Amino acid sequence: MRIQLFLQRSLAIWNRNIRVWGKLAGPSLMGNFGEPFLYLLVLGYGLGQFIGDMQGMSYMAFLASGVICTSAVNAASFEAMYGAYTRLSVQQTWLGMLSTPISVSEIVVGEILWAATKSVISVMAILIVASGLGLVESYWALLIIPIAFVTGFCFASLALLVTSVAQSYDFFLYYTTLFITPMVLLSGVFFPIQSLPEGIQYLAMSLPLYHAISLVRPIMVGGELSHIGLHLLVIISYAGLATVLATAKIQKRLIN
Repeated sequence: MRIQLFLQRSLAIWNRNIRVWGKLAGPSLMGNFGEPFLYLLVLGYGLGQFIGDMQGMSYMAFLASGVICTSAVNAASFEAMYGAYTRLSVQQTWLGMLSTPISVSEIVVGEILWAATKSVISVMAILIVASGLGLVESYWALLIIPIAFVTGFCFASLALLVTSVAQSYDFFLYYTTLFITPMVLLSGVFFPIQSLPEGIQYLAMSLPLYHAISLVRPIMVGGELSHIGLHLLVIISYAGLATVLATAKIQKRLIN
């Protein structure tokens, strides 16, 4: 009963955010379609002409799976940083919610669920674009959608942890510059990590984006998945730890 009530209240937060987003959904969806199309067109076709095949697939197909995972990361992170900080500090929406029976943990989970949903919306747009370009091998690619949700949940929780200590929007530049950007460059989005020095490879394999890409790329090209449990364990472990820490820090910030 308590878990059911917790989920109901968290979904109420999710529902509130999606209704607000719905008023501005048009421009957001255009960006979800337009940006990946440009990435795939410019980098996939442009660099692909020079690079050729990579790991037994066209460079555009290789890149598409990386772009899908990066989009999930960016969508969730942006929402859980800028959107959440606005509701936390600028509009003080969360303080208003706390005047109801809703708890901090329910707000946190609701916000993470919403940010993960934004990841799914973004990834679905890219899948449509990739399908139109002939980069999707089969209907098994639909399995990418739940992977996108789990990935979005992970990075939303990490971003919300950053939001819990942020004092301004500028603070998020530290996170994007020092963590998100290096991670995207090292995790196999643009090239296989095997071309990196061995020590850097181990660093890349400790990051959740690498494991998301390792799940998505074989599905995109009809390859064989391996180490599924390990990849999911790493992503879920990051998500669980960050959610607990974010909840504790937001609780302290709003109440103590």
